[in-house]
Amino acid sequence: MRKPGVLDEIVDRISDALPPGAAELKSDFEKNARGAVQGALAKMDLVTREEFDIQVALLERTREKLDRLEKLLEEQQARG
Repeated sequence: MRKPGVLDEIVDRISDALPPGAAELKSDFEKNARGAVQGALAKMDLVTREEFDIQVALLERTREKLDRLEKLLEEQQARG
């Protein structure tokens, strides 16, 4: 899921950059820009923050296990 408000912030920044004479078009622009940004984000190969955090935790556990196995292997090689 995207962070609440990020899309609105992007659209607001773009609409704030419009020239003063385009104020009457601001509502239409915001609606169209929101759709365009949503469409662009949907096409990107993105993962949610939750999915990312799960993968980071899995990678950390895997790294810890690999470190333990390497240490055991070194101990075995030193003995024999």
